[in-house]
Amino acid sequence: MPAFIYLTSDGAYPKGAPGSGLDTREEIARYWQNQNTFVNGLSQETCRDLTHTGYGLESISNFAETSRIQGQDLYPEVQERLRHALGFHARYQLGEAAPSWLCGGTLHRGLGPVFEVGFNALHTRLGIPMANTQKYVEQSRPAGTNALFVAWTTLIHASNLH
Repeated sequence: MPAFIYLTSDGAYPKGAPGSGLDTREEIARYWQNQNTFVNGLSQETCRDLTHTGYGLESISNFAETSRIQGQDLYPEVQERLRHALGFHARYQLGEAAPSWLCGGTLHRGLGPVFEVGFNALHTRLGIPMANTQKYVEQSRPAGTNALFVAWTTLIHASNLH
């Protein structure tokens, strides 16, 4: 997770993926699509495009949810990163202009229907306020499919307390 979603508690820059050999600020910045400013919730894919960022965030949410259902609750470990990442990216998908420090001021939007699982777990079940994420999720409902692997998450997860 620290190699995909940054939190300021990680230090001055994101952690390299285990085994990647990336350990200097310059190497990390290059790997993070030449992003040099790091803020809570920024993803390694943010400056590539929000579509691929969304796939990663949805994968994290699905993994955490599946683990929870099978008896191992990972949300205490991932909730802070996931909360920040969902809110950060929702802001820009909702239309906020990217500041010049973020991806050179240009974001390629297109998150798709990928926040329902994480939003339901964090907001509905755990009670964490998530204003930007909630606005994006509610505007995106009902979430259909993107024809790849994200499908019908509103039907399965919206307001599901179990």
